This record gives sequence, C-alpha cells and structure tokens, in this order.
Amino acid sequence: MDLRETLDEATLNRVLGAALAGGAEFAEIFAEDAGRSSVMFDDGRIETLASSRDVGVGIRVIAGGRTGFAHTADLGIESLLRAARAAAEAARGDGSPRTVEVTPTSVRSASVRLVPSEIDKATKVERVRRADQVARAQHHAISQVSVNYSDNRRRILVANSEGLLVTDDQTRTNFSVSCVASGDVGLQTGNESVGHTIGFELFDRYSVEELAVNAAARAVTKLSARPAPSGTHRVVIGPGSGGVLFHEACGHGLEADLVRKGASAFAGKVGELVASPLVTLVDDATMDGEWGQFAIDDEGAPAQRNVLIENGVLLDYLWDGNRARDAGRRSSGNGRRQTYRSLPMVRMTNTYLAGGDQDPSDIIASVDRGVYVARLGGGQVNTASGDFVFGMTEAYLIEDGRLTEPLREGQLIGNGPKVLQLIDAVGNDFAMGPPGTCGKDGQGVPVGDGVPTLRVAEMTIGGTAA
Repeated sequence: MDLRETLDEATLNRVLGAALAGGAEFAEIFAEDAGRSSVMFDDGRIETLASSRDVGVGIRVIAGGRTGFAHTADLGIESLLRAARAAAEAARGDGSPRTVEVTPTSVRSASVRLVPSEIDKATKVERVRRADQVARAQHHAISQVSVNYSDNRRRILVANSEGLLVTDDQTRTNFSVSCVASGDVGLQTGNESVGHTIGFELFDRYSVEELAVNAAARAVTKLSARPAPSGTHRVVIGPGSGGVLFHEACGHGLEADLVRKGASAFAGKVGELVASPLVTLVDDATMDGEWGQFAIDDEGAPAQRNVLIENGVLLDYLWDGNRARDAGRRSSGNGRRQTYRSLPMVRMTNTYLAGGDQDPSDIIASVDRGVYVARLGGGQVNTASGDFVFGMTEAYLIEDGRLTEPLREGQLIGNGPKVLQLIDAVGNDFAMGPPGTCGKDGQGVPVGDGVPTLRVAEMTIGGTAA
C-alpha cells in the first residue's frame, strides 16, 4: 500500500483539523503498513511458515498535559475522523480550533537490493533446512537444532499539527540458529544470530553454514566446561554482544521519561563525570544497515547520532518529541512505538560504547586471573539504581594472561553506573552485537548494541565454583 496515495494531503489536513477542533495544542497522525514473513525449523521439520500484514492509523492529541489517543484499522475518511474526535475528546483541550496545512518532507530510507517479499518461500525454507543439516553434522552430541528466519517491511507516515508530513520505508531481515548438545553435564546450548536493516542480501554477507557451525561449536564446547567461579573478579568483556549490558544497565537510565520520573541513576547529572574517561557512549539511529537504523523515528523526527557520555562526562539524555516540547528543546529522534496501536515513548536505537586504542590481546594478557565474557544473554536491571544481573552464555577463565577453560553459564552481577567508572581498558576492535528487541512498558522495538573488548577492574560473578 502507498500510504501517501491513501492518505493524501487534503485528507490529512481534514483529520488533523478534527483532532484540533477541541482546542488542543498538538495533534499527530501515525500510519503504518507492516508486513512480515517467517520460517521456523525445529526438530528436523518446518514448525512454522507464516506471513502477516497489519495496516492502521493511530491519532494522538495533546492538550494541557493530557493525551488522548485512538486508533483504527480502517483508513476511510469517516473512520479517521471518528478516531480524531475520540482522541480530541479524551484530551479535553480548551483552546481555539485551528486548521493545518501539512508540507511533505523527503528523507532517504535505507536501501534494499533484494526485497524479501519477492523471494519465493522455497528459497527461504532451503536456507533454514541447510543450516539444520550442517549444525547436526558437526558433532554426535548435537541433539536438537532450531533455525529461524524472518523478514519484515514497515512503511510509516507521520503528519502533525506543526505541518510535518514525512514517510519512511524500513526492511529488516534476521536469521538465527540455536543448538542443544547432550552430555554427562546435561544439556548445553549454543546460539548464533544475525540481522540487519537490509533485504535478502543478508545472505550475501553471511553463510548459513558458518552460522550453524558456530552455534553447534558453542554448545559442544560447554560440554567440557567447568563451573563458573563465584565472587569478585577482574572481567574482560569481548566485542559485540557485551553491548547488551550497557543498553540495559545504562542506556535505559538515559531515557528522558525515566529521568524526569526520578527513576534513573543518572538524573540531574548532566555535565558531571559519571564514567571512566575511557568511556564514550553513543546512541545512533543512522548506522548504516544496523538493526536499530531508520530514517525517521515514529514521531517523524530525523534519525540522529547522539553522544550521551563523552570521555566519561554525561552530555545529554535521549528525548522523544513530547518530553522535548515540555523541556523547550528539540527531540533527539528517539520517539518510538511498536505499532500504530501504541503511543510513542523514549527508546534507544543502536547504542554502543565507542572503541579505544588498546590491542585486545594486550588487555587479556594484563589479567593474571579473571573471567572473559564472550557473549551475554538476557538479564534484569533496576533503572533507578542501575543494579543488574545478566547471564553469561559464553565465557572463559583467564589464567596468567591467557584464555584457558570454558565456563558453564553463570551470572554477571553489578551496578551500571559503577561499572562505567571501573572500566580501565578499552580495545580497538569495536563490533556490533546480534540483533535485539527491547521491551519497555509492554512494547518491543528493534535495537542494536555493541562494544569493543573492555576490561572492568572488578565485577561479581554468580557461579557455582568457589
């Protein structure tokens, strides 16, 4: 569907006028056409082969700090007007009605060479089937393999009472392999996933065979792993997937809605030294091809590169349009929503700790005894305090400056702001980690994160060995 043809300027102006008829200060139309396809291969057979499409419009009206919101899957003018009036009534404005004239603004959406919807299902199934075969052939201990492929295309339109009219076209493609190995120590898992804001050309960058080999090798390696040590240790976090630690333990605390609620450990600290001088933390929606990339956020603000912490000093927070208006400043391009049925809120995009100048091998060699965390899994964080617990899905013991034995899964326990201060070495091997979905207040959005190799002076390991 071409949203610009269905929702022409005359229609948008009329609907925005109806939304402002009650005297509201601000009105917004968010339209979305989202299509998705997926293949899930589990236990040697196709478990799911599915496709879906969701089209609709959400209308938001703001008046005197009150927000009215309504949505509809019917893009006909009468349905849109009913939704606009319902949102206006909920906001209860007391100003004067006014008219709107939207002006189209052009942006450059991420380029797609091979549109996934134009690739036949058999080709997609062949990719997952091949990964399953290769993973199972790696070792006799591999007892279970799950392979998932998905793609989605999301076309959005944003128009508002400030005259904005802008569209974006976002395509994302994802592939993951998960393996289970069985042995004397029980079941051990290994995973590998890739995803980018590109089309089916994802498979020009990555070999499904290599992804399957990596996932199987991680599972098999854990069969001979020793229990993770417990207590306080020097920790080296490897490049890529360790970025989820800073996304969860620090990034959420830099979102303006949590800051203004007093639910952030970073509230009131702009201009202060909150981290090691080696730390520069960035949120960047313009990163070409990364999972959290877009041309505009879900309020129509252009994608931006926002430096949050520079050389240890807190420079700014992440802002959506609503909080930015209240603060008398511009949005940082971080207003995001899951679907047209959702209100936007402050969210991260691609969040990462910038690379340094140290050789990663020198960083490992500097540790007499510690833990090297190659991959982190899910976890929990208290944004108000910054306290966190994350699972270590791939880790190794460091002894006399060398990686030695693999460790069984344990937990990495600490405090986000404190960890930022305890980073005492940053490598020159920056990498983005696997694609992620960030959940907040019941909404999930695609995000990326990354880190170089870095050393933390001390962290608590929750293991089973003394």
